Amino acid sequence: MLIIGAGGVAQVVAHKAAMANDVLGDIHIASRTLDKCQAIVSSVLEKKSLKKPGVIEAHRLDALDIEATKALIAKTRSQIVINVGSAFINMSVLEACIQTGVAYIDTAIHEEPEKICETPPWYGNYEWKRRERCEKAGVTAILGAGFDPGVVNAYAALAVDEYFDTVDSIDIIDINAGSHGKYFATNFDPEINFREFTGVVYSWQDSQWQTNKMFEVSRTDDLPVVGSHTSYLSGHDEIHSLSRNLDVPDIRFWMGFGEHYINVFTVLNSLGLLSEQPVTTAEGLEVVPLKVVKAVLPDPSSLAPNYEGKTCIGDLVKGKKDGEDREVFIYNVADHKEAFNEVGSQGISYTAGVPPVAAAILVAKGTWDCHKMVNVEELPPQPFLGLLNKMGLQTSIRDENGERDLSFEGWTPPATAIAGKVAGKR
Repeated sequence: MLIIGAGGVAQVVAHKAAMANDVLGDIHIASRTLDKCQAIVSSVLEKKSLKKPGVIEAHRLDALDIEATKALIAKTRSQIVINVGSAFINMSVLEACIQTGVAYIDTAIHEEPEKICETPPWYGNYEWKRRERCEKAGVTAILGAGFDPGVVNAYAALAVDEYFDTVDSIDIIDINAGSHGKYFATNFDPEINFREFTGVVYSWQDSQWQTNKMFEVSRTDDLPVVGSHTSYLSGHDEIHSLSRNLDVPDIRFWMGFGEHYINVFTVLNSLGLLSEQPVTTAEGLEVVPLKVVKAVLPDPSSLAPNYEGKTCIGDLVKGKKDGEDREVFIYNVADHKEAFNEVGSQGISYTAGVPPVAAAILVAKGTWDCHKMVNVEELPPQPFLGLLNKMGLQTSIRDENGERDLSFEGWTPPATAIAGKVAGKR
């Protein structure tokens, strides 16, 4: 398999892939910066993460160069590509996979550098335009297989399948209750992070798109383990596929922010420092303000050693079961320190990096090798969530019976059900 990217998430992917190299085989890591790839290889070897003796190698690659990516796929004999590089390279890597016939897995939606918050559904602007080509070529392409998007999509599918007859609303709540000790930093690529919040906030309400401004709408929830937290209505990838694939009138995404983050963000945004459009300095130097801010902020991967606390991410689902109103919260709690001790990355990277490896294992075993382009909710969620339970991301539920962990041991899908899921029919 080939991992593209060399940040904190890629480090998690590499370690977890190494722990499953009896299934996934040779592991190759590629990015523009060879030193970062080599550092990940060294980390895997130092922590003795390889399940059995095997190949783990670093490569330099400009993933925007489709021919170069195709050549590396051929050279490494990769059959699965996990793309955890910048969202700007998604279409180039996907194209290379289509042309070489290998499976493609990513964790975030494609973006173009000069555009933010394009017309919804966002997947329709780039990824879904290649659906027919994937199916014609028999290429498995699993989109958004991180945590959010990814695991939360599986939670939504699980709720629809097993806990409700009809679903009225899905509210995805993402809370990071950890602390990294820095004055200000983002948990993943600052450029991608800020772009999510400087444009229009899209949500799916009353079976149509609704727009708001960032930090305009908030809610406060008492959540398992982390307690009471305020989160804000945000635009996010998973809304744009769930609204298409599930018959649910209200689907929203909420992310937690502290007052300090909001204040710093507001100042930077008000000064124009979060703009993705280039400006020219008095010296005639053309710069993109957002890229300058990214350059001076801490590298997200550098936060890991001192990160403490926990995350809580889940789906609050409301609807009816057997004619009665019902509400369930399906969620995961992850620990920053435990993540660092295991793989050398913080909890945000951990939650994003473990799921694509689980998806790769399911593709390798044939369970999710659907030979077409799908979003996570179009595939059976039980084998995915069951595997994640074993890999360090336990799925839990809070409902009228209290809080408990979910087990998917012994789950076997009806033949008609799995055929429908793999075909994208719900």
